Amino acid sequence: MKATLKPDRHPCFNADVKARCGRVHLPVAPHCNIRCNYCNRKYDCANESRPGVTSAVLTPVQAVRYLETVIEKEPRITVAGIAGPGDPLADPNATLETMRLVKARFPEMLLCLATNGLGLSPYLEELAGIGITHVTITVNALDPEIGARVTSWIRDGKAIYRGAQGAELLAGRQLDAIAGLKARGVAVKVNTIVIPGVNDEHVVEIARKMAELGVDLHNCMPMHPNAGTPFEHIPEPAPERMDVIRTSARLHVPQMLHCTRCRADAVGLIDSDRAAELRECLSSCANSLPGTEERPYVAVASLEGILVNQHLGEACRLQIWANGKNGFTLVEERDAPEPGGGMKRWSELAEILGDCKAVLVNAIGETPRRALAASGVLPIEMNGFIQMGLEAVYSGRNPGQFKARRRGCGKGRSCGGDGSGC
Repeated sequence: MKATLKPDRHPCFNADVKARCGRVHLPVAPHCNIRCNYCNRKYDCANESRPGVTSAVLTPVQAVRYLETVIEKEPRITVAGIAGPGDPLADPNATLETMRLVKARFPEMLLCLATNGLGLSPYLEELAGIGITHVTITVNALDPEIGARVTSWIRDGKAIYRGAQGAELLAGRQLDAIAGLKARGVAVKVNTIVIPGVNDEHVVEIARKMAELGVDLHNCMPMHPNAGTPFEHIPEPAPERMDVIRTSARLHVPQMLHCTRCRADAVGLIDSDRAAELRECLSSCANSLPGTEERPYVAVASLEGILVNQHLGEACRLQIWANGKNGFTLVEERDAPEPGGGMKRWSELAEILGDCKAVLVNAIGETPRRALAASGVLPIEMNGFIQMGLEAVYSGRNPGQFKARRRGCGKGRSCGGDGSGC
């Protein structure tokens, strides 16, 4: 059964909007869990436009600051995605934290991931909860013998698998992940890298299986021979050969025909990428934390002034910290608005923290998260010493590595942080 793709604002999934809706790739995931024989990930190769290439790698906090700058320069951005430069689920903490922060800061922004699918299934529920609406999975083979020729190895946790065993594991994980995404209403695009003499005769079989799973779109991409890879001597498939493959695959699943093989730091319209223009901005964000001068402080929810150990809704006052020449300094304590009042409480708190770049909390509801992020204050959940959180924020690293275990408030998943102090 063919999938019917609903019109939306994602230019990769809907060619009709590619001239007016743009995307930005946030390069926060540098590691990868498989080794493809056509891939050579050079992080700082400005003249190459292909997946796996970026001029810098960002932390989640830096990624949101970068996105703020990008939107100022290119307001047509409607999609924020993570496409590496490795695999998003090989760096799940950075990927999930980035998506949470982006959704809180820009609630109308579409969120997407591009992954090989190996590590996707354990995070399906969490991704759906964050609001991921589009996922692209690269499926190059279903037959283990063919897959064994495409990948050198596959890493699952600490175990390394090679040959047909690894390829079979990867294909099984990919099919499970696609089924799980479609069960949750997520739009799925499948990329297939067409490799002459390796999997080009296998693409139609892939398309047939993708149609059975309800995949929305199929993107047959000609392999680009990269120096330093096992497939560097295999020529790129001819356009005529690609036309034949796409025509056959189209009988089973709709084909994407406007792909430009985007970099992991792509930004702008698909046909008018501005990655080169914004490269300096990307590098600047990667080397510092923009906004330090305008928002020099970090707020902290703490019971005793040593640990980040308070739910934001329970905090009667917040500590305000600065980073000075002599290290971190407690500047003052500020009273938080009284419990109750719903959104009014969180709007008032956003004003109180107007000179803070972030607030460190043990836990936070979705409503205050969005209210604070919308005002430019990034909410960061963690536990542990205040010092650790401050060092991470001011150095641009990911404080999410100290992520707190959520405490229940009796309302379960229905709790959005209504201002009642729960």
